This record gives sequence, structure tokens and C-alpha cells, in this order.
Amino acid sequence: MKVSIITAVLNGAKTIEYCIQSVLMQTYPHIEHIIIDGGSTDGTVEIIKKYEDKIAYWVSEPDNGYYDAINKGIKAACGDIIGILNSDDFYANDKVIEKVVDVFRKNNVDSCYGDLQYVDKRDPDKVIRYWKSSPYRNGLFKKGWMIPHPTFFVKRKVYEKYGLFNSDLKIAADYELMLRFLEKNKISTYYIPEVLVKMRLGGASNRSVLNLIRKSYEDYLVLRMHNIGGLLTLFRKNLSKISQFFKKTVKERGHMVLVLGLTLFNFV
Repeated sequence: MKVSIITAVLNGAKTIEYCIQSVLMQTYPHIEHIIIDGGSTDGTVEIIKKYEDKIAYWVSEPDNGYYDAINKGIKAACGDIIGILNSDDFYANDKVIEKVVDVFRKNNVDSCYGDLQYVDKRDPDKVIRYWKSSPYRNGLFKKGWMIPHPTFFVKRKVYEKYGLFNSDLKIAADYELMLRFLEKNKISTYYIPEVLVKMRLGGASNRSVLNLIRKSYEDYLVLRMHNIGGLLTLFRKNLSKISQFFKKTVKERGHMVLVLGLTLFNFV
């Protein structure tokens, strides 16, 4: 089985090399890394060129935002399985893709996912938040449940059948896609109970208070779009994040007070 890893980036020179190396370190041999750059001007393109003999496909051109870039990558993908790794993110270890493929082979599922850790932007060994997921069952989205999207691997045929990301949404299109795939169209999935991806804090959905408010609004639109729930579901979704901050030492908790405060009001 071939795996396509798609990375969208815009001015990510500080982290893109770490991301690329994370893919190259994987022990599974049949991987294609696709990088869609939105026209970076900070040296990102030069870093990509440094690895272009190891990258299956890359392009640097203006796009209509993050999800438009990811959709470009999906359309260019040749793999049986598609995963998305943001330019700020990296795999937890070198056997992640090997484990993912093993799950697909042994369980004959349409998708799989695992846990995610948010780490300090400057110190990736410092865990800020631990998103421990759980096995999926019908109806969980209505209770505010959600998969950590960077850990979500899906067969390419699912995208071909049920569609790509809704690029009209600027922050919550990953939420909409997972809800559409799992809750509405009932694709099969499997939970891997371990950390698959580490994400540096500072993504679009938690970069400013305005974006936090916009994310909450878009989440609500997604719920109403699919008639899954409303304000109560949104409240549960945000409330469920609080426990992710408490798998820490006392010293580490002090570092998280501001982020936790925002979570209470929606919402990292």
C-alpha cells in the first residue's frame, strides 16, 4: 500500500525542514510526500528545493487558503492512503506510518486515527496539551467528540466518493470533513491508542482571539449544516478540551494558564 503525505505551507521556513525530515525518517518504504506551498517568500522554497529529490511532488504558487492547498495535494496524490501533516507538525516516532499501514491491512477499514500532543513552539520536547482520543461510535460528534485531524489517515477512494475539504470554511473544514465522513456517511475507522503526531502550538485556529471566535462560529455552522447538533454540542466540544491540559506536572501547568483560559471561552 502506498501512502501519500500532504503538507501545505506558507512562509514556514522555521519548521518545514523538521516536518520533511519527520517524513523521511519513517521506516515504511512506500511513501510519497507532496508539498503545496502558497508562494512563500521567507526561504521555505529554498528548503523544499534542498530535499526535492526525496519529495514526490511540490509546487509553489498562490492559492485560496490552507484547505484549497490541501485539496490540491489530494488531487495530486497517488497513494492508497492519504495523511495530512502540517508544516508545523511532525510524527511522534519513525514507525508511525508503518503502524498505520498495518492497521489498514489487518482491519480492512476506510480510515484510522490516534492521539496527538501539542508541544511548545520553540521546545518540541515540552508537552503543553495531550489530546487522547477514543474509539469512535455513531453519535459521538453530537456529544462534542472530534478526532485530532493530523492523526487522521483515510483511503483515497473515500475522498473520491465523498468529496474533499470545504474550502469555503477557513478554520473548521477539517471538522466538517471528519463529521461528513464518519457521522454522515458511516465510513469505517480504527483507533490507535498512542501518540501519532506532535503539533507545535500556534496554528490558525489558536493564533488570535478573533480566530478563536471565528472557529467557534464555523464549528456551529458545520453542526447546523449536517443537522448534528447546536450550541449544546459546541459547548461540549469545547468543554472536552479542558482535561487535555491536566496530564502535566505542576510546573508545566503554570505555563498553560493563558491557553486554558482561552479554551474555556473557545477554545483552542
